Amino acid sequence: MKAVIYTHYGCPDVLQLKEIDKPQPEDNEVLIKVHATTVNRTDNATTKAIPFFARPITGWFKPKKQTPGTEFSGEVEAIGKNVSSLRVGDRVFGFNDLGSRAQAEYLTISAEYATTIPEGISYKQAAASSEGAHYAHTFLKKVDIQVGQDILVYGASGGIGSAAVQLLKTLDVHVTAVCGTRNVELMKSIGADHVIDYTREDITKGQKKYHHIFDAVGKVSFFKCWRVLLPGGVYISSDLGFLGQNLLLPLITPLIKPLIGNKKAVFPLPTDIPGSLALIKRLMAEGRFTPIIDREFPLENIVEAYRYVEKAHKTGNVVVNVLP
Repeated sequence: MKAVIYTHYGCPDVLQLKEIDKPQPEDNEVLIKVHATTVNRTDNATTKAIPFFARPITGWFKPKKQTPGTEFSGEVEAIGKNVSSLRVGDRVFGFNDLGSRAQAEYLTISAEYATTIPEGISYKQAAASSEGAHYAHTFLKKVDIQVGQDILVYGASGGIGSAAVQLLKTLDVHVTAVCGTRNVELMKSIGADHVIDYTREDITKGQKKYHHIFDAVGKVSFFKCWRVLLPGGVYISSDLGFLGQNLLLPLITPLIKPLIGNKKAVFPLPTDIPGSLALIKRLMAEGRFTPIIDREFPLENIVEAYRYVEKAHKTGNVVVNVLP
C-alpha cells in the first residue's frame, strides 16, 4: 500500500510517499481503508517534534510512528476478534492526537477511536470534523458556560475556532468571532452573532467585555485580554503561549487575583476522544455542526499540503484525498 513516511523530524521536505506492507488489526483494532485524511496543526507540530517536551511520546531522536496523520475517514475492511462496536463495511471516521497513521491507504486503530459516519455526511466532511472540534469541546467543557453569556472566539476561522463557534451556538450563548476580512461572512454563516475583523479593531482595547475568551490560535494572551473579561471570566488558549506561559497561568492567576480581579486562565489537557467523537457525530447528524474545508490535495501532493498548513493562514481544514 502507499503511505507517507518520514524517518527524521522536519517538515515538509522529510515526507515521502512509499510502498509499505498493509497493516493487520490486533484484537481490539479495526482495519480501515482510508478515503480521506487531513493535514492539521497537530500533524505539523508532530512531524517537527514541537514542542520539544513531547519527544518522550513522539520519539526522542526520530519518530516512533513513521506515517503521520491524526484524523481520517474510510471503510472498515476487517475487525479484531474483540471488536463489537463496528462491522466490516461500515463508513467510519475518527481521530487520535497521538497519531493514527492516517496519511496512508490503510490504517489500523483501536475501535474506540472510530465511529460511524452519519447519513448524508461525505468522507471529506467526516475526515475534517474531529481534530478541531475535539480540542474545542475539551477546552469549552472545562468552563462553566451559562445560557446567554457573551463569549469571544479569537482566531475563529481556523479548524479549532470554526468548531468552537458552532459548538458554542449549541449552548445558547452570544458568540463574537474574531477573524480576518475575507472570513467575516463565513463566520456569520456558521452562526456567529457578531464578527470583528482583527485588521480593523483590537478587541483588547475595546469597551465590550466578555464572560469568557477562547484564543483558538495563540495570537493574544491572558495579559492582553484580562481587562476585557467580566468578573469571573476565563481565558482559554489552544496554544502553549510565549515560553509556555499558558501551562503556568492556571497556577499564577489565583495568586494575583488582587491585581486582576476574579479572572483566571485555564489550560485543560485534551482527553476523552471517544466522548468528543460521539458529540461530533450527533451534531453532524442533527445539522448543527459542519466542518469548514479550505483546500483539498491528493495524497501524492502531501508535501504541498503541509507547506500550505505551515503558513498558518488556512480557513478551517485542509483535506487530503487518499481515494480519487
